[in-house]
Amino acid sequence: MSFMLKRLFDLMLALVASVFFVVPFCVVALMVRITSPGPILYWSDRVGRRNKTFRMPKFRSMRINTPAVATHLLNNPSEFLTPIGSFLRKSSLDELPQLWSIMIGDMSFVGPRPALFNQDDLIALRTQRGIHELTPGLTGWAQINGRDELPILEKVELDVQYLQRQTFTFDIKIIFLTFLRVLGRDGVSH
Repeated sequence: MSFMLKRLFDLMLALVASVFFVVPFCVVALMVRITSPGPILYWSDRVGRRNKTFRMPKFRSMRINTPAVATHLLNNPSEFLTPIGSFLRKSSLDELPQLWSIMIGDMSFVGPRPALFNQDDLIALRTQRGIHELTPGLTGWAQINGRDELPILEKVELDVQYLQRQTFTFDIKIIFLTFLRVLGRDGVSH
C-alpha cells in the first residue's frame, strides 16, 4: 500500500472517529479529572518511524509518579492504577487521545505499537528487522494476536509479518479484528 494512500485513509478515519467519539472523550476526561489528582492526559515518549521519538497522549490511567516503564515491568501494576484506570485500559478508552497523533502523522491506525523510549531490546530487534521504517499504529497485527501478553520476540515476528503483508485490505481486517478484541477485552492484563 502506498504511504500517501495510507496517510489519506488515516486522516479521513481520524476525523470521522473524532466526531463520533467527542462525547465519550469529554466524559472520560471528566472522569479522570474527578477520580484522581493530576493531568487528564499522560504524554508518553515513544519511538516512531525511523526511530524518531515523539510524544504520544493517552488518558491517564496510572497515578502520577508511576515509573515510566512498560506496565508488565512494574512489580504490582494494579497498585499504580487510578480508580478508573483498569476500566480505561480494558476498554481501550485510554487510547482515544492518540487520534491526535494520527492526525499529525506521528501514528497510523495500523502499524506496530510504538515502543516506549526505554524499551531498548524491542527497538533494537525492530531496527534489525526493518520494522522501524513503519509508522507505528493505534493497533496492529501483534495487538490483535496477544496484546499485552506477547513476549518481545513473538511481538517482533508478528510485526515482521505485518511489514511483509501490509495492504489496504489487511489494514481493514486488523481494524475490524481490533474492534472485536476491544469489545471482548481480550489480551489486557491490567
